Order: sequence, then C-alpha cells, then structure tokens
Amino acid sequence: MTALLVALGAAIGAPLRYLTDRLVQTRHDSVFPWGTLTVNVAGSFVLGLLVGMPTHAAWSALLGTGFCGALTTYSTFSYETLRLAREGSGCYALTNIVASVMAGFGAAAMGLLVAQAITG
Repeated sequence: MTALLVALGAAIGAPLRYLTDRLVQTRHDSVFPWGTLTVNVAGSFVLGLLVGMPTHAAWSALLGTGFCGALTTYSTFSYETLRLAREGSGCYALTNIVASVMAGFGAAAMGLLVAQAITG
C-alpha cells in the first residue's frame, strides 16, 4: 500500500515539476536555472511543513516521499550547475549552489515554523 501512495504522490509531483519549471524558465531570459530553483525551494517548504505536522505514515509516504520527492530534483540541480560551469558561467554555477542550498534550507525551516505555529 505504501508503494502505491508514493507512486500516486510522484504521479502528481513529477508533472507539476515539469510544468512549473517550464513556466518559470520561459519568463526569464537567462541561462540561470530559475525553474529548478523554484521547484526545489517550494518542495523544501512543503517538506518542512510536513515534518512539523503530526501526520500519519500514509500521508508522509504520499506527500513527503512521493510528491516532494518527484517535485524536487537534486539531479537536475547538479546537472545544471555543471552545465553552467562547463559553459563558462562559473558565477552562475556558484550562485546556483549557494542560492539553492540557502533558499532550500530557509524554505524548509519556514515550513517547519509554519507547521509549529499551526499546531501550537
């Protein structure tokens, strides 16, 4: 049953990642991977929120592992960072690393704080 919940969450998260990435990236005339940064930060916030909420294991599998796991993408972040560095955009590559780690951590912390405020 858990595997089905993970698959269901992923079936929603993966297309949402693709559509969000394309929507965000088409609005920026830059080689910087704004779309990937956006989905990773959003997923970090949602995961922080989930960690801070009292949830059943089924919800964690569906939303945490399935949805957030498919929405966020460490492999694309890594690939895009290497691509930027190889194409001579070292400043963008470094900015992507710093922004992704700091914003992702900050978003997860904010999600946790929001969850704690909701649950009291």
